[in-house]
Amino acid sequence: MSEKFDLLSTVEYGGCSAKIPAAILDSVLLNLPRITDANVLVDIDTHDDAGVYRISDELALIFTTDFFPSICSDPFEFGQIAATNSLSDVYAMGGEPFLALNLAMFPSSQIPLDAYKQILEGAADVAQKAKTIIIGGHTIDDYPPKFGLAVIGRVKPDRVITNAGLKPGQKLILTKPIGTGVIVAGKRIGMVSDSAYRAALDNMKVLNDKAALVMQQFGVTGATDVTGFGLLGHLAKMLKASGVGVSIDTTCIPFLPEAYQLTDEGCIPGAAFRNLEFIENVLETQDGVDYNTKMLMCDAQTSGGILMGVNPEHVNDALEALNKFGYLQSTVIGEVTNSNKLLLIR
Repeated sequence: MSEKFDLLSTVEYGGCSAKIPAAILDSVLLNLPRITDANVLVDIDTHDDAGVYRISDELALIFTTDFFPSICSDPFEFGQIAATNSLSDVYAMGGEPFLALNLAMFPSSQIPLDAYKQILEGAADVAQKAKTIIIGGHTIDDYPPKFGLAVIGRVKPDRVITNAGLKPGQKLILTKPIGTGVIVAGKRIGMVSDSAYRAALDNMKVLNDKAALVMQQFGVTGATDVTGFGLLGHLAKMLKASGVGVSIDTTCIPFLPEAYQLTDEGCIPGAAFRNLEFIENVLETQDGVDYNTKMLMCDAQTSGGILMGVNPEHVNDALEALNKFGYLQSTVIGEVTNSNKLLLIR
């Protein structure tokens, strides 16, 4: 029975598009008590990918969690994608995940329990590939089903990569194409081909583990993974945290198959408009910048790539290393500036 159950039929906003809009989240977090523990290396102040706590001079722990409604139809693939996405925050900070807990919400009386079993099996499959041990979890009865992980990673305290680490003159490299939100929306309303949908699913299942190795190899200090706030939303958070600006060449942005065509045909999820509203106060757009491209850059991504600032002398070697590890669409999309603005050029 579970083999025929379509998880995508249970959601309106799946994956990271289900996030609370960034502007609303900012207002909620604004007046929370500040942390004063000297061993807390990264907290909510910069809205980074995860928190980091120093254990010793040689060890810091990265702690993160992520969960969401289904982004796809198949339960096993949902578990794979949700786990890959949850692990990504650790990789984005240059760390290595090693422990995790399942976080699940599942309506046991409405959906076959075997579907839940398949979700857990999908997550376990990815965790094994990531050399991460899932040691337990927590489940509540809730509709629609949601799943993710709480993850602990490790990193040397002096090797933590944050979204506040960008420096003027660096080049911005993106390791995965964008457009997952648009593709999944297109699948829901029957506008996308099976091959394009499959390409999006496969893209979301690619671990960012090797990208973390490349960042450490080339001394990257500023990075993030691209998820629910879209490429431009995460860039806006980075420039605010780093005190810099960025200039993006919109003609260099890599897209998933059919993502641009779907956007041109009007298949633009609501999350993209909410992300655009969040960044409007820092966004400058040159005449001639393509509207569809701009909206795709606001598209809420699930289990997206790593966006990293790389010193110019290391860019070619970093791209070569990323390609060798299978991130074949890694590309330079812009550079870091002193402007405090997010500038789109063509």
